[in-house]
Amino acid sequence: MNKTMRCLAALLALFALADPAAADSKPNIIYIYADDLGYGELGSYGQEIIKTPHLDKLAERGMRFTRHYSGNPVCAPSRCVVMTGMDTGRSYIRNNSPWARRVNPHGQGQEPLKDEIVTLAELLKQQGYRTGVAGKWGLGGPETQGVPNKQGFDDFFGYHCQWIAHSYYPDHLWHNDKKLPFNETPVPGHARLQQPPEDWSVYEGERYAPQAIADHMLEFIAEAADDDEPFFFWYASIIPHVAIHIPNEYLDKYGYDESMDDKPYLGQRGYTPHPRPRAAYAAMITYLDEQVGRIVALLEEKGIADNTLIVFSSDNGATFNGGSDAEYFNSVAGLRGLKASVFEGGIRVPMIATWPDQIEAGTTSDLVCAQVDMLPTFIEAAGGNAPQGIDGVSLMTTLLGSAVNEQPRPAFYYWELSRQQAILQGDWKLIRTFNREGKATVYLFNLADDPNEKNNLAARHPDRVRKLVDLIIKHRTEPEVEGFRNPLLSSPVE
Repeated sequence: MNKTMRCLAALLALFALADPAAADSKPNIIYIYADDLGYGELGSYGQEIIKTPHLDKLAERGMRFTRHYSGNPVCAPSRCVVMTGMDTGRSYIRNNSPWARRVNPHGQGQEPLKDEIVTLAELLKQQGYRTGVAGKWGLGGPETQGVPNKQGFDDFFGYHCQWIAHSYYPDHLWHNDKKLPFNETPVPGHARLQQPPEDWSVYEGERYAPQAIADHMLEFIAEAADDDEPFFFWYASIIPHVAIHIPNEYLDKYGYDESMDDKPYLGQRGYTPHPRPRAAYAAMITYLDEQVGRIVALLEEKGIADNTLIVFSSDNGATFNGGSDAEYFNSVAGLRGLKASVFEGGIRVPMIATWPDQIEAGTTSDLVCAQVDMLPTFIEAAGGNAPQGIDGVSLMTTLLGSAVNEQPRPAFYYWELSRQQAILQGDWKLIRTFNREGKATVYLFNLADDPNEKNNLAARHPDRVRKLVDLIIKHRTEPEVEGFRNPLLSSPVE
């Protein structure tokens, strides 16, 4: 039975058994997903330079998590984890693959999700939800089985392709299957200069894609509210992923500070140059923060704020290129590693959850959890049951304030990317990295004592190393996508 038939059968069963009154109590669900936002880049997580008042207020109104992890250290596999509830030891997409763009009829998109994979959006549709996504998709280019409209979303607006999303002033965006002209003179996401130009205006576009994306999202929410229909919306923002692009009106909010704006960025680490990269990077995050404020204001205006679960997070840790400056901003709050690394700085991310009268305001949780848990969490919030065989567990027990010992927990969490893999069980985290010849370097950390991963304990605890490696070997499957196969990850410990 293909995915469409399975979903239809489940939907018919739902209609047959559903209590009509129960639909009225279903919460709306909004998942706000920043792109490359570091663990320490919000005021509520210790940031002292970047202004995030709306997100800080969100944290005051709900629960802030200090030990939350992304699905992966990079974009596409993290999104696959969210959509499937499967970690990257067993999920379909485990890397950012460039080959799909080369074979796509439009020259864009990443490896597409297969039709038979059942996604979070499809499961929520079975629960009677209207579903939408805006921003960066990254799980299949146009005219493939991976497009959002074939993976459970009623409405999609934004970028299919991560590469094209490097430009905030693109020549087109997509609305469902329609390619919409956007900027007559787009600003490229990549350029390199030998010296600063006399006129920087060539890098200032006309229409800012994040503005159109946020506006579309708010229209979707308003229409669903007016129709009195429960909705799930995934706001997959492209901010603050480089290139550094921000309208001058937001850049001006940071004024001019010689210590911050000491030199322009000329593209030497990839992506588009900018005359004031630090201020512009901060302004981008402040821009995203303002869109969060717009969401909350709209929910209050429509009278649905009390029945809306909002979760904010990021797809991975802070980036290292494109004019960003993680050291200057203390973007990962002292953690080791950045984006593309399975050390803490690459995968530990902020998570804030609000749901008035359900989640206690002003609370903080040190529960170890990850984005593999979001699918079962959202399904339980919607009144359904998560599929058997996934890797995540619902966090609703913690969100609703039950005792810590009542919260279900998976046996471990797992990540892999290229020649890296990591497993976290309790406070113990093991990392294996492989060189091109297949030789493994093994790290073992006790995060309770060493959250910044400074002391490698592998030599002192060989039995624990072996136990964790055995868990990896038993858990991990070979990827189905040919280009993602990596036999080095099956190598023995050395």
